[in-house]
Amino acid sequence: MCRFVAYLGPTIRLDRLVTLPVHSLIHQSYESQERSEPLNGDGFGVGWYVPALDSVPATFRSITPAWNNPNLIDLARVTESPCIFAHIRAASPGLPVTETNCHPFRSESLLFMHNGSIPGFSEVRRKLLSGLSDRAFKGIVGTTDSEVLFALFRDRFAPSSGGESLESMAEALRETISYTVEVVRRVGVDRACQLNLAVTDGVRAVVSRFSDRPQVSPNSLYLHAGKRYVYEEGRCRMLEADIDESTVLVSSERLSEDAGWESVPENHLVLIPEDHQIEFRPIPE
Repeated sequence: MCRFVAYLGPTIRLDRLVTLPVHSLIHQSYESQERSEPLNGDGFGVGWYVPALDSVPATFRSITPAWNNPNLIDLARVTESPCIFAHIRAASPGLPVTETNCHPFRSESLLFMHNGSIPGFSEVRRKLLSGLSDRAFKGIVGTTDSEVLFALFRDRFAPSSGGESLESMAEALRETISYTVEVVRRVGVDRACQLNLAVTDGVRAVVSRFSDRPQVSPNSLYLHAGKRYVYEEGRCRMLEADIDESTVLVSSERLSEDAGWESVPENHLVLIPEDHQIEFRPIPE
């Protein structure tokens, strides 16, 4: 299982999320606190938006462990963005460690990342692929279940289905989860789907925390929301600020132990609109 963090708010440096906090993603890559296996060393990726230049985000992905990549540290030190997705990977058994398999995945203005797995992916992969449009199928370049999930989402988030609104994004993610669970059960795989998914267009985002088996809790996921995010001596805090400076952080693990982090309810979506006034929405069975 992987770890990720998503940020939407006033422009900040990447290192405020990725490298500097006491439990940043770099620390989680070798010392995860909420996984039985603390290592997440099968590559990493960062995606960020620069709205003044382009609506298409930039990405930097590598198969090296996040803790051992000086380019990541250097890039994070001087790069700023109002919307950041960062991910460290623990590859599912049987899936290769390649750059194309590192998250976040990009398609036009969208970024997507996943923490979890589709159980029995080798058994259900063909059936999932057969349900894709030609356009979504051609967009897959790696071999992960995560990229197939992104392709399923893109088919359901086509402009013809309602355009790029938060509601259509949330509905597309819910339908992606529902369809995936249906296919897995139809094939007869008797293990839990773990689908913590995150998608953004750089302005709004939707994140899920989901497991389809009541006896299996979804992977950890936390929310930190407030006015203005600051990093001070290893701590991450939200300060009062102008009303238009609201900030939302969603992370697999808390970046620090300061107050403000709350666990995302199990089997819920987190809807993050442009004004960052979040909404929790249950994912129906």
